[in-house]
Amino acid sequence: MIVCKSDQEIGYMKDAGRIVALAHKEIEKAVELGVTTLELDKIAEDVILANQAKPAFKGYQGFPASICASINEQVVHGIPGLRKLENGDIISIDIGAEINGYYGDSAVTLPVGDVSSEGLELIRITEEALYQGINQALSGNRLSDISHCIQSFIEEKGYSVVRDYVGHGIGRQMHEEPQIPNFGRPGRGPRLRPGMTLAIEPMVNQGTHEVVTLGDSWTVVTRDKKRSAHFEHSIAVTDKKPEILTKI
Repeated sequence: MIVCKSDQEIGYMKDAGRIVALAHKEIEKAVELGVTTLELDKIAEDVILANQAKPAFKGYQGFPASICASINEQVVHGIPGLRKLENGDIISIDIGAEINGYYGDSAVTLPVGDVSSEGLELIRITEEALYQGINQALSGNRLSDISHCIQSFIEEKGYSVVRDYVGHGIGRQMHEEPQIPNFGRPGRGPRLRPGMTLAIEPMVNQGTHEVVTLGDSWTVVTRDKKRSAHFEHSIAVTDKKPEILTKI
């Protein structure tokens, strides 16, 4: 069942989203050569706790950290650790926070040092795909209009969209109905209505869409070891244009 949120509930989600955005801002300042992903995790956790919120990911189904930090061929769910960022890496940072019983969830992919033109283009196209999808989150559209828009845009650029992991509803739970694939035919699924809150998150690979999970049971990588990028915002459907909740 898809629940439409009240204005008050969306206000609480804006609070959570603002904290997520603040954590991303501090992470972006800290991403540089030699920093470890564990250090980035501490920065985000400190921001979240300083704002009287809780890290949404920590302990979620056993996940051990406050952020997901996924480097190069890692698609999602990378566990922060002692790995140091190297020149030319790209790193996807996914952050969630909960306050007053409501959640915010957002991801970005950042370049480290001198990144190849191919890597920068992957980042640029993935971010643009996110906003293309958000622009389809209009009252009266069908859910799969978002999915189809993202897939069409990405594949026209010569990339592939991950099929095994998708976006989702968000609100009182980090993951609510509906699932939001980044692929599919248009005009399908529930009709969007004001008050629906969604986490839209294209995951885009340079090569095949196929992925595998590493032995830590969390880190997802591209099967062909080519790079992947990930962008996400939590948004609310309104009677006008979509409202992005995970921004300052």
